[in-house]
Amino acid sequence: MGFGEIFRIERMRVDPALTQALQSRWDTEAGAFAFPWGHMIPSLEDVSRITGLRVYRRAVSGYTYPCYHELAEQLLDLPVEHRSSLVPRVALQESLGLYEAGKNAGESEDEYLERLARVSRRELASEPGPQADLDLRRFLVLFLGRLLFATRGDEVHCRFLPLLEDLGEVGGYAWGAAFLAQQFDGLSASERQTSTSGFYPFLQVWAYLHLPVLGRGDLTRLGLVPIARRWDSRRDTRHLADQLERLQEAIDCYPYLDVVWQPYLGEGDEGQPWLAPARPYFGRSVWLHGLNLVLPLNLFLTQRSLGLRQSVVEFHVWDRFRRPSRSFRRLHDTTDWREWAREQIENWERKGKAVKSDATTDDAYLQAYALKYGGKIYKSARHQVDVTGEIASLHALLHSAMQDREATQRQTAELRSELERVRGAGAGGASSSRSAGGSPSLLEARLAGAVLRAEEAQRHLEERERDMQLTTEHAMELQGERDRFRGEAQTTRSERDQLRIRTEAAEAQVAEMARELAMLWIVTDIGRSRSRSRSGASISRATGASVGQYLAGSSNRRGNEEEKRRRQGEGSAQDGRGGGEMLPPPDRQEGSGESGGGQ
Repeated sequence: MGFGEIFRIERMRVDPALTQALQSRWDTEAGAFAFPWGHMIPSLEDVSRITGLRVYRRAVSGYTYPCYHELAEQLLDLPVEHRSSLVPRVALQESLGLYEAGKNAGESEDEYLERLARVSRRELASEPGPQADLDLRRFLVLFLGRLLFATRGDEVHCRFLPLLEDLGEVGGYAWGAAFLAQQFDGLSASERQTSTSGFYPFLQVWAYLHLPVLGRGDLTRLGLVPIARRWDSRRDTRHLADQLERLQEAIDCYPYLDVVWQPYLGEGDEGQPWLAPARPYFGRSVWLHGLNLVLPLNLFLTQRSLGLRQSVVEFHVWDRFRRPSRSFRRLHDTTDWREWAREQIENWERKGKAVKSDATTDDAYLQAYALKYGGKIYKSARHQVDVTGEIASLHALLHSAMQDREATQRQTAELRSELERVRGAGAGGASSSRSAGGSPSLLEARLAGAVLRAEEAQRHLEERERDMQLTTEHAMELQGERDRFRGEAQTTRSERDQLRIRTEAAEAQVAEMARELAMLWIVTDIGRSRSRSRSGASISRATGASVGQYLAGSSNRRGNEEEKRRRQGEGSAQDGRGGGEMLPPPDRQEGSGESGGGQ
């Protein structure tokens, strides 16, 4: 099965920036990475050499059920919730005696997992047959559901459990091919997901081997197999967003000549007995099976990985196998994937189709690739497509095609002229040819064949010239649209700047008017204050005079009344003189004072 090698690989440090950068460039329709230099696809040879998993024998296919409750109780002797397909991870570990085996000080999660696997193997070897089979199934469910085909969440899915009923058949499945289908499905997940599910070291090592200039891995252990055991992930302490941005820019600017299409040319088979039976599956386009995952390996898109020139392909939407659902947690029916995917399973049994190419250059493919993807293949924020340079390159190719077509036209005309000359030579020419040891009919046939071939070549070059002309015109239209959009953006920016200037001028004017209005208010307040002060003084003077006159009048009236009483008193005294004392003189001080005050 090759499962033992996986535990020795799992200790690699995860590189989320690298896996996210790769996932962002996965084209789900093509089932391939879309890089600036063309398509690239992880292959069955990559799986075999990097992980050691078996990619041959039977397809991983069979039944999937809406609920694994009864099957889990029967084959695992573990409780599973009703209508559930999930086994609690803790229950699985406890059943294997692994849950209480806590981490040691300084032990990583990967080292902990490897130690658990070692303990499990030792326990399985010491148990009797039926109990060993039960524990082996539990361990395989844990291994497949938590490591090789891991999904998000803490619980373990039982979808592979039907294939584990007969433990003697487990090693007869192509688990490596199912693993590759799982990788493709994870890469096709929503871009909102920040990582791919499953066994992450595979994609990391694939990138180390094919894109070494990125410098994300360190080759620390030469000669070990599988190849993933040789590599460590390089530690990067920068923020994840910064790492991702730098990686995208590095891929956008990656030197094409440094792309490693065939990283295994110098590799031997020593210590890798699984390679010999796997070779018939290498270099072939084939359908991959992982129960309800049935996905194509479109290796014809990466002919350069086989040492061939990439032939041009039609960039239509490749049909994915239509299945009732892509979800692993289907609760509505029971499905026999051997029946649903019969044609694709037969394709696997025939080992698919060999990839061949008779192309002598990659030019036609790259031109079609550029038209298909355009600027979509660039992901970094700072990368700008040099449209002018691309159009200049297309003009050069068009000029070259025109020159080739003109040269072929001249050759065709010369051959036709020679053919007409031979045909018009007549009997004299025939006899001279016979005397020279040649045959005019044979010469004529050869010339006619050469003319036909020249005409065919001319037609081919004319088609190429038309294609190049259309490509150039399309590129110029795109440049025109880009320039128009830039012009509109520039106009918008100019209008925005003018509006900003007018707004600033209006704001300055409003501020000046506000200052002037404030000054006017101040002046008005001062004027009002002065007016109130003058009015108050006049009113005070008028009021004071009136009060003085009123007080003076009152004092005079009181004085007159007192004088009248005094006179009356004097008269009475004179009438009764000798009978009374003389009254004292009246106190005039008050009256004098009041009168004085009134003057």
